[in-house]
Amino acid sequence: MFRLFCFLVFSFITVNSVLAQPNKQRELEDKRQSILSEIKQINSLLFKTQGRKKSILTDVEDLNYRISARENLIKITNQQANLLTREMNDNRKKIDELKAELKTLKEDYAAMINKSYKSKSQQSRVMFLLSAENFLQAYKRLQYMKQYAKHRKEQGESIKSKTNLLEVLNKDLAVQKSKKQELIEENRIAKIKLTDEKKDQQELVASLKKEEGKFSAQIRDKQKEADAIDRQIDALIKEAIAKSNATTNETKAVKTSSEAFALTTEAKALAASFTNNKGKLPWPVEKGVVIKHYGKQQHPQLSNVTTFNSGVEIATEANARARAVFNGEVLEIQQLKGANKAVYIQHGSYITVYNNLVNITVKKGDKVSTKQEIGTIYSNPTTGKTILKFLLYQNTNRMNPADWIFSM
Repeated sequence: MFRLFCFLVFSFITVNSVLAQPNKQRELEDKRQSILSEIKQINSLLFKTQGRKKSILTDVEDLNYRISARENLIKITNQQANLLTREMNDNRKKIDELKAELKTLKEDYAAMINKSYKSKSQQSRVMFLLSAENFLQAYKRLQYMKQYAKHRKEQGESIKSKTNLLEVLNKDLAVQKSKKQELIEENRIAKIKLTDEKKDQQELVASLKKEEGKFSAQIRDKQKEADAIDRQIDALIKEAIAKSNATTNETKAVKTSSEAFALTTEAKALAASFTNNKGKLPWPVEKGVVIKHYGKQQHPQLSNVTTFNSGVEIATEANARARAVFNGEVLEIQQLKGANKAVYIQHGSYITVYNNLVNITVKKGDKVSTKQEIGTIYSNPTTGKTILKFLLYQNTNRMNPADWIFSM
């Protein structure tokens, strides 16, 4: 019983291992295609404006994004090649085992055919039956002859089945070899490009270091501007909550917090639906790449400079339209001081903010649906870049949009 248990456990582990490899390969291929798409978008959205007047800081940042994506591509491609090597070794082992099994089967089958040939006459079979000492022995001999014929047929079918499996494994092995060579060649080209990009990066960083104080001051000034805009956004949200709750208090005579919306039954259901879609929400643009992530970050080249981003910044195409990430209601449209317009959409207790818009196509109080366009994203005439800043709040609490948007 214990041996049977061990055999079943071993078989289960083996089958799971065999099934896991194709799944892992598909997962890696999906990642590789995603990174290739990201590099394509980085080249299209950030490097098509090379003729424009851009600062060294911007050039360094753009190059950092592409180098990071290229390094990820090389890493994933290496993982794919290594997994293919393991799969190829497994297939070679299976092929060797099958060849050995086929050899034994064919030898046994040949011996069986030879023996059958020597006693193939109908007369010898009849005599074999008639020479039985009694009816029971004759019956047993008849059953033996039937079993012998059945075994012979099964041996032939087994040889055919294993031969077909051997052909399939050989074809799989050829495909795997070809795929591995493609990946190796792709990695070789990627490494050459990465070397060139890092050389360009070193030259830019050298220029950056010469005037580190000047560029550090520029980054800090930009951070101050961003902080000022964030304070405007925070203030508007607190004010909107206060107004909403004041109205609720008048109609329902209830006491509510100034930090959270007093929700109706319908608004609670909308907030619950928004929560249930965490990690599955669509991007606020149809096509784009994140160039600045949420949170506190140290500058990769200027070690004494730290920045904070209250949302995510997404580079997209010129004249691209921002779109709502979920059903909701336009809470406010705000003209920010020192910036363009921002649209606030309420989803129960959640608020999504779409900053740097022009030509707004919705108005306060409008009901909007998922992926509905709400305005055009501003394109900077100097840099040629089109960047949407997207923020997400639960009441007054800022949240990381990457936790909510699919594959961000």
